[in-house]
Amino acid sequence: MKAGEGMPWPKATTAVLLALATGVAGCSVEVGLSDDPSAEAASPRVSSTARLVRDLEGLRVAAERPGGGYDRDRFGTRWKDIDRNGCDQRNDVLARDLRDVRKRGDCVVVAGTLHDPYTGRTIAFVKSDADEVQIDHVYPLALAWRMGASEWDEDRRERFANDHDNLLAVWGVPNRQKSDSGPGEWKPRKAFQCDYAARYVAVAKKYGLPVTRADRDALRTFTASC
Repeated sequence: MKAGEGMPWPKATTAVLLALATGVAGCSVEVGLSDDPSAEAASPRVSSTARLVRDLEGLRVAAERPGGGYDRDRFGTRWKDIDRNGCDQRNDVLARDLRDVRKRGDCVVVAGTLHDPYTGRTIAFVKSDADEVQIDHVYPLALAWRMGASEWDEDRRERFANDHDNLLAVWGVPNRQKSDSGPGEWKPRKAFQCDYAARYVAVAKKYGLPVTRADRDALRTFTASC
């Protein structure tokens, strides 16, 4: 197998992707002609999944580099208010991802309920036990460093580390288990694998980050469940 080439698609995955590609090619026409309301309702999902597949296949595949020189501080100020809404990114993400949120003032989340996307478990968040709910980098910082972020300037790394698209409130236990692993080494519960893949691929595309062959193959499997 040549460098940069991935493993062959599993037969089931290949069939799914062929069906998606075929459906999208005629999607706008078929929706207009169909008498079945369910077909029209399903078409945005098909289109979205096909777009995800195309974005995934458009990512460059590369091997991980040595991680020498990595330090969290290389990614700038933690939870910097890069969107300038007056609240730091951690509290922004808690307010976005938790339910029944209570705040101190306009920004500081002091309590809420998390339906953990990685495990499905319901977690009661209180600020006095903040480690129970953590903010995960979907595309991990240390992995990004090994995949090319070591060559970015500090401003780009800081934006990456504080980008809402790459941040997710999760239960602390799976976050520690995930650590700096990519999808080839760690995966969330099956019900969240499609959404996880969509987030991971979108962030990789946005910042021009490659993926390893193992991560690409795992993401292919995840998108087959979309």
